[in-house]
Amino acid sequence: MAIDRFYAVIPAYEPDEKMLAVIDDISSLTDFHIIVINDGSGKDKLPIFAEAAKKAIVLTHEVNKGKGRGIKTALEYIKEHEADTVGIVIADADGQHKVEDIIRVSEALKSSPDKLIMGCRRFSGKIPLRSKFGNNITKFVFSFAAGVKVSDTQTGLRGFSSKLIPFMLSVNGDRYEFEMNMLLECAREGIRFYEVPIETVYLGKNESSHFNPIKDSWRIYKDILKFSCSSLLSFCVDYICYSIFAMISGNVAFSNICARVISSIFNFSMNKKFVFKNKEGIAKTATKYFLLAALILAANTIMLELCVKYLIHNKYISKILIEVLLFFISWAAQKSFVFRKRERKIDE
Repeated sequence: MAIDRFYAVIPAYEPDEKMLAVIDDISSLTDFHIIVINDGSGKDKLPIFAEAAKKAIVLTHEVNKGKGRGIKTALEYIKEHEADTVGIVIADADGQHKVEDIIRVSEALKSSPDKLIMGCRRFSGKIPLRSKFGNNITKFVFSFAAGVKVSDTQTGLRGFSSKLIPFMLSVNGDRYEFEMNMLLECAREGIRFYEVPIETVYLGKNESSHFNPIKDSWRIYKDILKFSCSSLLSFCVDYICYSIFAMISGNVAFSNICARVISSIFNFSMNKKFVFKNKEGIAKTATKYFLLAALILAANTIMLELCVKYLIHNKYISKILIEVLLFFISWAAQKSFVFRKRERKIDE
């Protein structure tokens, strides 16, 4: 079914009159309903939400639960009250998303209802340093972790079909980390991204943002970093086993092969269950994984022997250098070949 109606979801914590201006602009669109979430704002903000209730559905959290929880509350409401397929556009309450850009996202959703629509900022002109720096760092880490390039990982303007509500409700996180987790889970599940360029609007020096640079950044990055923890733990297992076998046998190739067999079993189990959360049959993924592991082992062993013989004669230092070189190859291969998600259909 084609999408011809939309819900604008606006999570709000301690908003001001700028939110009312956003609601006024969206209410002029005949195909939009508006849901505002009062996420535990103070009593002094009640008049603003009372005014908002004249043109929007206002859902209230008695205490602050976070932006992610606010979005989920709105999605639960839509799921309960809407039988048809509708489009959902999430926008911020501080006026940083113009109605023209909200329309662009909704139009893109009409033509690509199976994708996550991202309103990506151009980052031109005078941009607050913390916003520009934060987005560049997060883009790099996300691209490495998920194997997908996104030009603006921190945008709050996003659109998707109501058929994805069960999936979105399953995404972990109740605060700002929910937005990053949404991207990570979509990348894992093969839900493609569609970027729509939007205007970059910063009010003052972005003082209206309730994003805590330390606390909320940790919530975001801790979920990304788990992608790398498995490889680090597997390397530790591999290196310890290699060192033990090397001390016992003195044979580099034998020690490397034995260590890699043990660490590969450990790494496969960790990656399948915790990192990529792959649901394919173990036989299928294990076959692909250990084929890749065998190829990397062969390359690892040959490179290690050559390194010890011709470059660095210390077999322990050589082991570390070779592992670092092959880490990125192994990661890319596992992401794109072993644990690659099939493209998810919107009606699955």
